[in-house]
Amino acid sequence: MSLLSVKDIKKSYGAIAAVDGVSFTVEPGEILGVIGPNGSGKTTLFNSILGQIKPNSGSVEFDGKNISGLSPLAMSRLGIGRTFQNLQVFGKLTLRDNLIVAAQEFSGSLWGRILAAGDNGVGQRADEMIELFRLEHVANLPAGALSYGQQKLVDIAMAFMPKPRLVLLDEPCAGVNPSLVDGLRDLLLTLNARQGGSFVVIEHNMDFVMKLCHRVVCMVEGRVLAVGTPAEIQANRSVLEAYLGN
Repeated sequence: MSLLSVKDIKKSYGAIAAVDGVSFTVEPGEILGVIGPNGSGKTTLFNSILGQIKPNSGSVEFDGKNISGLSPLAMSRLGIGRTFQNLQVFGKLTLRDNLIVAAQEFSGSLWGRILAAGDNGVGQRADEMIELFRLEHVANLPAGALSYGQQKLVDIAMAFMPKPRLVLLDEPCAGVNPSLVDGLRDLLLTLNARQGGSFVVIEHNMDFVMKLCHRVVCMVEGRVLAVGTPAEIQANRSVLEAYLGN
């Protein structure tokens, strides 16, 4: 059974079809890439899947259950996380506290959280993520004082704090120093191997996508143009003409 099944999602704004009948699946443990030119509907698709916006039609199933229409919070509690193109960190909190906040909603019952230690019982998990992301030297600094690249890592780490089964990453390489991109890819591969979760990654950096993902979906003008392995996508003449060749 597929972990995520997206079926015929459509989202229009007036006469403009931002997403026009998109369907795909994500298997347990799979890293799926979503590529396409600017304006091809990638982020609108993410928002339609995760309840940030309401699609005109179509359905989304997670682990065999229809989750269409659920709120983003309800989906988070089911084990679905995401990152956004814009950073979602708390600038005045320390890096470590950002990670704790990201996980505490999912740690036990309400009374358990109220009566728990100051770190709500997830401090060890936060420290593990800080070590994995190699951020020990800035763990106790306000997140707003960190470089953009470091804040990007914090943002990604926050998405993984609750140990989600599925994470949707919207342009994780955007704004990141090119010298750090390979390290970010290796980090995501490590998280995939350790946690066994599935990822869906929107990204314009083709080298990053092709070295990270098991399969790739190419979108053009709101529709799926092609789905295949990185090698198949790189050899697809339609993809080359519509996207990679631009």
